[in-house]
Amino acid sequence: MTDDVRNIVLGVIAAGISAAIGWIARTYLWRRKLRRKQAFFGLPGNSECMLVVNRDAGGDGAVHRHDVFALLELSALIKGCSAHAQILSHDVAQQGFGERTEFCVGGPVSNRRMAAHLQSLLPGVTVNTGPEPGPDRGAFQIGSERYRAEKGAVEYVLLARLTVGQEARPVFLFCGQQAITNQAASRYLARHYEKLSRKHGNNTFCLLLKVVNSQAYGPDVVELVADVTRDAQAPVPAPRTSHRASG
Repeated sequence: MTDDVRNIVLGVIAAGISAAIGWIARTYLWRRKLRRKQAFFGLPGNSECMLVVNRDAGGDGAVHRHDVFALLELSALIKGCSAHAQILSHDVAQQGFGERTEFCVGGPVSNRRMAAHLQSLLPGVTVNTGPEPGPDRGAFQIGSERYRAEKGAVEYVLLARLTVGQEARPVFLFCGQQAITNQAASRYLARHYEKLSRKHGNNTFCLLLKVVNSQAYGPDVVELVADVTRDAQAPVPAPRTSHRASG
């Protein structure tokens, strides 16, 4: 074998080894990224989860189109974890939480299960569900702060990841003042889950997001207002009761 042939053979072998090492490294990084994503969403490969959808209160029981878009955003995330989703209406999803990952979409007026989750898991959050028109209709009360909606201009949505035990699967809540804010929160999660995973790990969090000028920008312009986990989980103080006899 001449020197030229030997050099060519060695070069081919070196290139093959480099390509193999690169492929192994990329595969390792991809799998590690996938495992982190699966852990954050509580979705190991081939697992199942629930997509709990609300009903549009003004649409004769139909699902609002923005909530459908939210489900599509979440379905892509679930598929990316190699998991499977079961879509359930809020009034038939009658099971506890922790056994399967759950994505619950819609406010407490149109989603009975969301109302139950807020009461059980986020007792510090109050949503004005009264039918009377006015500036406080649909407003969020979180701790001492009130957040009113200005339809099409400024609207708020809660994005929460909640767990009830070390081994329990998480519940994700998308509780918005308008249907378009539910879509905005699901899109925010899809875009920022890696950042949220690094910051919060696999722990509980509750974020208040603001959707800006949805009538012009749709669900795309979203700002993080605050991490309200502590206030949202704090129990509402019981009303003081006087024990004095009336005179």
